[in-house]
Amino acid sequence: MTVRPIITAPDPRLKAVSAPVETVDDDLRALMDDMLQSMYAANGIGLAAIQVGVAKRVIVMDLAREGETPQPRYFVNPELVELSPEREVSEEGCLSVPDQYDKVERAARIRARYLDYDGTPRDIEAEGLLAVCLQHEMDHLDGLLFIDHLSKLKRDMILRRLAKARRQSAAE
Repeated sequence: MTVRPIITAPDPRLKAVSAPVETVDDDLRALMDDMLQSMYAANGIGLAAIQVGVAKRVIVMDLAREGETPQPRYFVNPELVELSPEREVSEEGCLSVPDQYDKVERAARIRARYLDYDGTPRDIEAEGLLAVCLQHEMDHLDGLLFIDHLSKLKRDMILRRLAKARRQSAAE
């Protein structure tokens, strides 16, 4: 397993719409294993393949808290089947928008269909952090970042802070 570098905004690759996966095979499982290791190395809870430069409809996730047994989840070709009309606002961050957080409104409950690590079709009903994280990561598959749900003013402020942090890090 390899820790792959995570692409950060405003890299145009993050705006790409990811292609559906044809088959869940050993190569795809190796990608998912790499993604999971990359996510753990960056202290994240979710990662879409596009964030490591692979435009495939693949997500990995682990919502276990520090000290808990890891609970990796794999979502291949996930589709939202149902969104509750109730909305919930929660603070989100993103490994591709490092150290930036803001409140985003999303469906409070969802139902999704996907293939698992072995290619078995699955359905899931989710609420709370799982629902937020799944919606967030699925946005990546369509070229959206959480900052795209914010006002232009807030989005521009975050992008300026990222650019400033990059300049400071390059100067060190």
